[in-house]
Amino acid sequence: MGTKLLDASSNNHGKLNPVSFSFIRLYMLAFLFFAANSALTIILPLRSEAAGLSQGEIGLMMGAYMFTCMLLRPLAAQLLGKHGPLRVMQWLLLLHAVTLVLFMIGDVDAYLWLRALQGVATAFFSMTMQAGIVEKLEDKDRAQGLSMYTLFTMVPSLIVPILAIQIWESAREIWFTVLMIGLAALPLLIGYRVDLPRRTVQNQSYTLRDMIRSFRGIWRSTPLLISSVVMLFASCVFGATATFLPLYMVSTGHASAGVFLTIQGLVVILCRFILRKKIPSDGSWNTWLIAGLLLCAALGTQMLALLELIGPLVYLSAVFSGFALALMYPTLTTYLSFVLPADSRYVLMGMFMSSYDLGFSLGGLAMGLIVQNSSYSTMFTISTLLSLAAMMLVVIFRKRMESGNRERFSAAN
Repeated sequence: MGTKLLDASSNNHGKLNPVSFSFIRLYMLAFLFFAANSALTIILPLRSEAAGLSQGEIGLMMGAYMFTCMLLRPLAAQLLGKHGPLRVMQWLLLLHAVTLVLFMIGDVDAYLWLRALQGVATAFFSMTMQAGIVEKLEDKDRAQGLSMYTLFTMVPSLIVPILAIQIWESAREIWFTVLMIGLAALPLLIGYRVDLPRRTVQNQSYTLRDMIRSFRGIWRSTPLLISSVVMLFASCVFGATATFLPLYMVSTGHASAGVFLTIQGLVVILCRFILRKKIPSDGSWNTWLIAGLLLCAALGTQMLALLELIGPLVYLSAVFSGFALALMYPTLTTYLSFVLPADSRYVLMGMFMSSYDLGFSLGGLAMGLIVQNSSYSTMFTISTLLSLAAMMLVVIFRKRMESGNRERFSAAN
């Protein structure tokens, strides 16, 4: 009986099933790790505004998280090749725990560099998890594994925002302390001996020259360039919404940020679970899927811009935004995991992920300045235009992106 169960969760090549016990443990680790950011994304802007920080300063502080991620993704890929996913995971979980403890005892003045430190841990965590998924799964299961992983990174957004707002409104510091201690300790207990490979297939590190050469490769690779630009624009929209939505809704009083984020999180979770097998897992590019997701993102932010006119209908924005957020990242990541050259896959994927981080940080940094000098409605309208610009780019480059589909089909036959 034990042999049959083992065979059910792995194949003859040592690959695992994306719903095996080992992968469920990885998903739970992802949930706990990103629960901390989900809580801090709500609490830190509220604390900072109460302490007298401007929207620009809050945007800088919140944007430091993803900006640091952007800078360190290629380094994370380098260390993965040198030390292996398991060892890197052990290091980053220790750093994550220390950072949360410092948030617990620090004040507002320390939030900027603590967010940057949190970004360091996140850069290494996401690269390590995604490398482990690519190494451990069959090609046909890769999209499902990446979708399930990203699903569990979003599950905290379903429940943690309401919990964080309750902690803020209760004004009892002890609950914030308990939350930070729990989210520091549990990932260490679950993840320190998690089932990750000790080495990647490449089993090598990269010199600075190799990384610069890989960076130059972005301009020579249409799939990588278009995917990175689309992700940059989309994540800027996501980052602006995540940073300023709580402040926006608290200031207007027309809707609840907790309810909005819960609806959005529920949509993300349902889409990533129900549609996980629909994401292309063969390296093919789907123009109209990407364009449709960007249109959903545009509809979501435009409804937010009209919050004072549409009132409770703004919760439909959470549905549109949640759908775009659910499928954009796993679709593009899965696509690139097939089309990028194997010998530099993780460095190039790290650079693609850096485009996500840069966009997300700009969503706080640049959009914070726009809010400070105009209004929230103007900022969300500009976010809508960014999504539409990315959608036009996808349509314009449709033929060049889809030509690779025919090449791969011919090679397979």
